[in-house]
Amino acid sequence: MTTLVWFRQDLRLADHPALHAVLRAPTDKGLIIPVYIHTAETLESGMGTGHGLPEGGAARWWRHHSLKALSKSLETRGSRLVIRRGDPLTGLWQLIRETGATRVVWHRRMEPAAREEDSRIKATLRAEGIEVHSFNGNYLHEPWEIMNKQGKPFQVFTPYWKAVIAAGLDLPSLPAPDALPGVPDTLDGLSVEALGLLPEISWDRDFYAQWQPGETGAWKRFEDFMPLIDDYAEARNLLIGTGVSKLSAHLHFGEISPRQIVRHLLDTRGSVLEPRGVEHFVRELGWREFGAYLAFHFPETVDSPLDKRFLHFAWRDAPEDLRAWQRGQTGVPVVDAAMRCLWHTGWMHNRARMIVASFLTKNLLIDWRHGAAWFMDTLVDADEPSNTAGWQWTAGTGADAAPYFRIFNPVLQAEKFDPDGAFIRRWVPELARLDNRYLYAPWTADTNTLHQAGITLGKTYPAPIVDLQGSRQRALEHFNEIKRAP
Repeated sequence: MTTLVWFRQDLRLADHPALHAVLRAPTDKGLIIPVYIHTAETLESGMGTGHGLPEGGAARWWRHHSLKALSKSLETRGSRLVIRRGDPLTGLWQLIRETGATRVVWHRRMEPAAREEDSRIKATLRAEGIEVHSFNGNYLHEPWEIMNKQGKPFQVFTPYWKAVIAAGLDLPSLPAPDALPGVPDTLDGLSVEALGLLPEISWDRDFYAQWQPGETGAWKRFEDFMPLIDDYAEARNLLIGTGVSKLSAHLHFGEISPRQIVRHLLDTRGSVLEPRGVEHFVRELGWREFGAYLAFHFPETVDSPLDKRFLHFAWRDAPEDLRAWQRGQTGVPVVDAAMRCLWHTGWMHNRARMIVASFLTKNLLIDWRHGAAWFMDTLVDADEPSNTAGWQWTAGTGADAAPYFRIFNPVLQAEKFDPDGAFIRRWVPELARLDNRYLYAPWTADTNTLHQAGITLGKTYPAPIVDLQGSRQRALEHFNEIKRAP
């Protein structure tokens, strides 16, 4: 029997249930063909349809290097990755004809459009007599396994997470194979470079110093984080980012799995529910699971508010303000620092994500979907379920949403979580000489203080595009209308 192992968001060989199932099969397993089929824009945007956005430039950069790493890993085990391009079903049929494959295996995806595609492909192949099996490769538990006492999906994280813990976190992690069967030389494929994933302009030049995509890079990142994990509960909120794992892109591309992480923590620390730092870190993995859970049970929410009262909310049409936010030119230092960090590194601290999302949706009253789309284009960890859940939470439109009156004060947030100003000075060098008394709100400084720091508001650094207090009050008034809606 020849089997196609279809790689998508599972670019690793360890803890790969689909591959492991084939290797565990009886001696008739025959050839194993690792396959990747690239489709430029699988997910088309469509407001309210449950269909999200195409993969952005930053994620494509990561995918290029992750595929290179996977290809190398397969080659060291005697196999290779067969890369094709085009419609996945067409590509699979072509490979089935070329190889005589009678079985296809893959890992399930949770993005609504991806699920629809997988269901269609599975039904079509099975109807033609092809054996198809899908597996859970990227989550601790399947979304349909975790339900409330009424048999309905949770919409609040805390009871959901308690149910996950009750379902069990002591899960096995599968080893990588030492060797794999060879792939026939006659079976051709594209090079990773031929996919054209890298940008045509050099905006990604800083990425190379920041990231090492691939399974090896994922484990190095995790191992480097392990000595810091006990301090995670407190350090995770500091905007400078030295106290967090930065594993999000590795998790999104499946270079490391949540089960591997939890298994390693159980084996080395004995528990994932204590001490406090470990528990907080594993809970953050739970938030990632919760995003996928919501996307599965409420697929329309990838581009439509879960709280239907927001369907006709009067968001502002303010393209100039949106552009200033995207470019880190709002005149609010912590917002600008976070947005510039995103552009140059493809990553943003989670606390910063909440701050800039609150600023966009509350202070600027711009639709959260514009922010979500920008993140999907610029984040290396552009994970649709997590991204959607985060934006809907901050905007107050989704499951377990922040109360309508929760409006992050970016000045107070910066004072608390960037206490020495290192994050702002790193990404907004125009303000580097300004004393901390005014760094977080330079518009409060007198002209002489600004002059001594080499700052002219409106010239060397923007004046704020919105009054924070006034815009907060405007947001409260708008959101109060939603509160009173039936």
